[in-house]
Amino acid sequence: MGLVVDFVGARTTLVPGETFVIGREGDLVVDDNPFLHRQFLTLTDPGGVWVLTNVGDQLAATVSDPEGRLEAFLGPGAVLPIVFEQTLLRFTAGPTTYEILLLHDAPAFRASPLEDPVMDDSDGRATIGRVMLTLDQQLLILALAEAGLTSGGGASAVLPTSAQAAARLGWTVTKFNRKLDNVCDKLSKLGVRGLHGDAGRLASNRRARLVEYALAVRLVTREDLAVLDQATAHAD
Repeated sequence: MGLVVDFVGARTTLVPGETFVIGREGDLVVDDNPFLHRQFLTLTDPGGVWVLTNVGDQLAATVSDPEGRLEAFLGPGAVLPIVFEQTLLRFTAGPTTYEILLLHDAPAFRASPLEDPVMDDSDGRATIGRVMLTLDQQLLILALAEAGLTSGGGASAVLPTSAQAAARLGWTVTKFNRKLDNVCDKLSKLGVRGLHGDAGRLASNRRARLVEYALAVRLVTREDLAVLDQATAHAD
């Protein structure tokens, strides 16, 4: 069973029986970003099944299929089998988010079609799966994810600060942080991991995790950027 790693269009075919290392050093050198582990993720095929392991001790990765049918939070020490024909890895180190595509020629899982999101124009809300977003919550996520949505896939994207995202929306930083609290709380209650720290301590990288999750499950898409442009044009 062959597995190919695609990063910014450069493809590497993995060799069964060998360990493939992703990080600041290794078989796939993602970047010289000092916030990135030297060895962060590994791909191996024990028992004939390719598995992804987080061998770092600080960073986490978000794993999904391109259609957003599955989303997994891969923390330090976690292991996940690669079962889709295409699997997306997203992770953030410092201010930069990266995306890697895995291509499997004999996937164990084939997903059924996903139902289209239900849009309700009457109250400005969009229901996606179990998630109902207000317009402000959708705009906040779009402002944070804009660079990732326009990068074209497979490329790195710089995550905006809260101040930059607030300025993009024409909001105060106080309003932005309050809305960010609300959407993180909403998603956490639905079981999304990584948006809050241990013992009630808010995770310092919650903006990055929110963007990774939103892109993984297609909570926002490139087409939704028109909503952001329209809203900010009215604000001007």
